Amino acid sequence: MAPVSADPTGDIALAILQALANTDQLLSTEAFPNVPFDTAKAALDRLSSRSMVIYEQIERQEAILEAEAEEIVQHGSHEARVFDAVHKALGGLSISDLETAIGDKNVTKVGQGKAFREKWIKKEDNKLVALVDTIEDVTRAQLQFIKETKSHDAKIIADLKKRKLLNTQKVISFKVSKGPKFALEIVKEETDLTADMLASGSWKSANFKPYNFKALGANQVSGALHPLNKMRHEFRQIFFETGFTEMPTNQYIETGFWNFDALFVPQQHPARDLQDTFYISDPLTAGRPGPVSADDRQNYDEYFENVKQVHENGKYGSIGYRYPWAEKESLRLVLRTHTTSVSAAMLHKLAAKKGPDGRVPPARYFSIDRVFRNEAVDATHLCEFHQVEGVIADYGLTLGGLMEFFETFFHKMGLTDLKFKPA
Repeated sequence: MAPVSADPTGDIALAILQALANTDQLLSTEAFPNVPFDTAKAALDRLSSRSMVIYEQIERQEAILEAEAEEIVQHGSHEARVFDAVHKALGGLSISDLETAIGDKNVTKVGQGKAFREKWIKKEDNKLVALVDTIEDVTRAQLQFIKETKSHDAKIIADLKKRKLLNTQKVISFKVSKGPKFALEIVKEETDLTADMLASGSWKSANFKPYNFKALGANQVSGALHPLNKMRHEFRQIFFETGFTEMPTNQYIETGFWNFDALFVPQQHPARDLQDTFYISDPLTAGRPGPVSADDRQNYDEYFENVKQVHENGKYGSIGYRYPWAEKESLRLVLRTHTTSVSAAMLHKLAAKKGPDGRVPPARYFSIDRVFRNEAVDATHLCEFHQVEGVIADYGLTLGGLMEFFETFFHKMGLTDLKFKPA
């Protein structure tokens, strides 16, 4: 089956029908792999509305090899290359000779440790000697399989991703089959009966689109509030009535520090992947978070280091995530994925304020603003949406107090029969 062309001048819908002519079912990844997702979906929606095709959307995760993994597929894993070099030297190899034989200091360092753990080599008289005659390069085989199939066992994918040898991306495809009105030709449907049709008599043979006489006419109400603005205004009034202060949320671009790290989202978390987050390409990064006043610089530097320590080794009773935290990754610019990044910054500023008694004053903050996610756009999904957020900082807070606040909040919205259950 020849793939459908992505030529914008061609009729994709007609090409899909032709591809489906000699088969009962096809996959978009095989039949039209070069057609963009939005173009393919628009064509399928058009055909589906005419009952010419039936299609199902399929989502899956594909594994993509990083540059280091491609090198492993070509030359072997670090540990296998170390073993091969040691095994070829019958009398053993010193560390310096091993680096010379391999030609890559990083490969030597990483591979040596893994080869020791696999018990392929040992140290004897200041030299490395082989303990076995042959080995199985499992890492290379796994990466080769992933390169060919784009998938593998979930545990293996997670392990290789942790080693930064691969990444995953969400791939959306379509399973298409013939509909009850399948045909190889798309007949134009007329939507209006015109004077020219009546004069020429062409209306007799014209194919008219069926009219839905049960459809309600458009509600011609002018001057109404936009539903989103109306709901936003209602939420703001409730927050103000319950003692909240609105947070400044007009900064849509945040650093990874405030958007993820300050909220203790690990740097290898899937939420930080390109398929879920919009990263800024120019400029790529920003400086460290800083105060308005230079007097508070030390406070922000100390906070930055504390967040780093919590991620790497743990602090304040936490054992941390125990991974090498990268400052460069933390300073990457993103379109914020939630307004909680603003809440984190506001709570940090609040913690620096001390009253006459030396205690941080209680506060209530809220925000209602846009956030951005890398989503496939369709009739029910956009890349941006609004988030409602509230934060209460006080002493002696309890779960019962939170439940009482929810009851008050939703009661003001007209919802009175609230039920809570443990989760």
